[in-house]
Amino acid sequence: MIDDNPSSGTPCLAVRPSGLPYLVDEANGASLDLAVATRVRESFATSPFHGLFHLGAVEVDTTLPASLAFGRSFGKLFVASLCAQSDLDGQREAFVSPFPEAEARDLALSVPPMPGGEYLRIEVLRSWWRELETVVRSLLVRHKGPVQELLRSWNPVWSLVGRVWFHLAENKRHPSAPFAFMATYTKSVGDGTQPRHVPLARALEEYAGQRERDRLLALLAPVHRASETSEVARRLVDSGEVFHPLAWSPPEALAFLHEIPQFEAAGVLVRVPDWWNTKRPPRPSVKVTLGSRAPSRVGVGAMLDFAVEATIDGEPITDEEWRSIVRGTDGLVLLKGKWVEVEREKLEAVLAQWRRLEQRAEHEGVGFLEALRLLAGKGVELSDGVEDDDGSEVTAGPWLAEVFDCLRSPAPIRRDAVGKALKASLRPYQHVGVQWLRTVTSLGLGGCLADDMGLGKTMQVLALLLDIKRDPDAAPNLLVAPASLLGNWKAEIERFAPSLAFRIAHASAVPAERIEDAVPSDLLGVNLVMTTYGSVHRMPWLMSIPWNVVVLDEAQAIKNPGAKQTRAVKALPARSRLCLTGTPIENRLSDLWSLFDFLLPGLLGSTKAFAEQTKRMERKGSYAPLRRLVGPYILRRLKTDPTVIDDLPDKTEMTVRCPLTREQAVLYQNAVDELAARLEEADGMARRGLILAFLMRFKQICNHPAHWLGHGEWKRDGSGKLLELAQIGEQIRDRQEKLLVFTQFREATRPLEQHLANVFGRNGLVLHGQVAVGKRKGLVDAFQHEDGPPFFVLSLKAGGTGLNLTAASHVVHFDRWWNPAVENQATDRAFRIGQKKNVLVHKLVCRGTIEERIDQLIESKRALAHEVIADGAEKLLTEMSNDEILRLVSLDLKRAGMNGD
Repeated sequence: MIDDNPSSGTPCLAVRPSGLPYLVDEANGASLDLAVATRVRESFATSPFHGLFHLGAVEVDTTLPASLAFGRSFGKLFVASLCAQSDLDGQREAFVSPFPEAEARDLALSVPPMPGGEYLRIEVLRSWWRELETVVRSLLVRHKGPVQELLRSWNPVWSLVGRVWFHLAENKRHPSAPFAFMATYTKSVGDGTQPRHVPLARALEEYAGQRERDRLLALLAPVHRASETSEVARRLVDSGEVFHPLAWSPPEALAFLHEIPQFEAAGVLVRVPDWWNTKRPPRPSVKVTLGSRAPSRVGVGAMLDFAVEATIDGEPITDEEWRSIVRGTDGLVLLKGKWVEVEREKLEAVLAQWRRLEQRAEHEGVGFLEALRLLAGKGVELSDGVEDDDGSEVTAGPWLAEVFDCLRSPAPIRRDAVGKALKASLRPYQHVGVQWLRTVTSLGLGGCLADDMGLGKTMQVLALLLDIKRDPDAAPNLLVAPASLLGNWKAEIERFAPSLAFRIAHASAVPAERIEDAVPSDLLGVNLVMTTYGSVHRMPWLMSIPWNVVVLDEAQAIKNPGAKQTRAVKALPARSRLCLTGTPIENRLSDLWSLFDFLLPGLLGSTKAFAEQTKRMERKGSYAPLRRLVGPYILRRLKTDPTVIDDLPDKTEMTVRCPLTREQAVLYQNAVDELAARLEEADGMARRGLILAFLMRFKQICNHPAHWLGHGEWKRDGSGKLLELAQIGEQIRDRQEKLLVFTQFREATRPLEQHLANVFGRNGLVLHGQVAVGKRKGLVDAFQHEDGPPFFVLSLKAGGTGLNLTAASHVVHFDRWWNPAVENQATDRAFRIGQKKNVLVHKLVCRGTIEERIDQLIESKRALAHEVIADGAEKLLTEMSNDEILRLVSLDLKRAGMNGD
């Protein structure tokens, strides 16, 4: 399961939309030892789950890239569970292991940026666990010797027999020495029972002979390794006390507890009381509570209340207990009936630092963004010197906790709450999305609606705008989108939200002399202004309006923070800001920073500070703080989500209206003029042939100038359709889904394949009438394989029937057949029995041209399609009068919206 060219770059872990793990090579990935890289590749070549198991069982201490380290964490969790099972020798074929729900949820939160990281839900990790059980059962059955030998062959750390253990236990009968230490080793008694612990002194007797000396040295080798790095182990070895039970005072026990990492790194196993956590020992801590009461104003400028207290396990420390801590000494202290570690000076210093911040907050409050960073556990540079991970605990008070609950788990709005102004029915998950958008905007915050393609982001935003429109005092809203999408937004508003008053601020709709004018007078009563990314810096008046909500569609357009259009967009004044994108921004940290620099400026700090924080998280192997920080402000639903998939139709069709480029518009208008002149002289069959020829010509011009002219290459920016196909392809690529592209022109298949190969970074497949019939099954089989080519370009006649291409979840009709039955037959190559995914159909038409008018005709006659256009629209057109035809093919330059940005 390894992608193309397995030897290039650094192997890293990725996840398919199905949840299947696999390797991908990153050219700029962190360096990895060649021998390690080879082992990892070979294990994944066996199967993805052999690869995961190898990471956890063998590469225990290897330095790995973040994604592979995540896979290792999961694999180690499984192998540790395996080693904890009783009677492994007797249950080889029946081996199962309980799924560690809590640990897995922590892992799911700490996923590093990686391809497909958004698919790693808890259900996927549960399926991985079951697959690892299958792998291990196979390994156990094939291995004929004792299971302990197999464990030791993976890595000595997993061997249980012949291992030294250090035990620390409480000894409450001796107040002055309340802890007991003993070293043991595990020994198999040979009767099929589990290995048992034997005092380490017994090893001196068992291996007393000269012949057994090597076995004794091997047993004690981890202890001697530990003595090289641990002062406690060195004293135990040098004095010989490691072979005797010992009574220890609290300071001696604490010194031992602090050096557990050195013991384990050397190969010594450790057992301690369950109240001790090596990563976060029990200590008195400082509890900070933010946002107990609603602030006087909401939004990023809000100032939150702030409270500080000393606690143990969340319980407040009384004044008397605090005085005893201050008067006492450092070390293990019995407090509230629990042994806790006290570092008196550090505790006092941390408390003092938070107290200073509390005093400052009494006058100024704590800024909203600063509070969010503190709550996420993310390091924040404060003038008071509060450090990240200082042992303090920051929690949200009742008001702020309620806000987070509304953002993380928005309740769906009532179906009648949208009102009759929206001429469409929202699906349940869309009702949830509208409520989330309402919450974000009502609080004056920023949010990213990152739903999958086809889940109706536009409809949810229209419902929000109609809701805002109910407030007569609300300022106008601004939508910034790629030029190619302005026509789609206009059409959606006219169809589904006709009461929404809007204006388009773009060169295609605004006279040139007004582009840089002061605020246009016709904005009075306007609910929404729409412009493009390239227009923002050309229209300074956009900066002078205090917008209510600024919405960025295809927000990945501002991923480059240094670009002129990005800087201009981020300077727009707004009470609230929204981003719409179907791209998984959480897997690209630089994109994530740039988007949040627009949504909630300052939340992620400066680019330099953000880079330092992400490096620190990578070293720690957990991105949980970052995910906690941005999580409430990203709403992302996938078509595969259980809460969404049952709510979707099996097939969603959308018409994508593309602009013409300047060259296309000129060629199209010349063709209209030529047709008008020639129609005056034609009649009968000659007239019919003339119309059909020009219909073909119009289609070719709408596809690409090079298609009609028959020379030159199909340049990406030469056609609005080609640009739109690239945008669709990029989103499908980022989600690792598959695509079918249909065209009625055989000569268009190869240019489309070359164009998409540049988008996907991989070659696709092509099928047209000249492809030998014997080769077609091989093409289909290759595409259907999960690791197969990501896209398939087909001519409508050759690929429109008879093929089973259910690996695809997207279908693009690059040009239109103008017969719904024929197009549906082609779509059904993906949408058929065996398809387990929802299919999204993109139908490309050029605005202001015959393509758009025929599409409108088909939509208006859909109920009568069989009777009206059963033979295709071409036949219908040849029967029209000259005036009717010319009206149909004429070019509407305003709607064509030449692609200037």
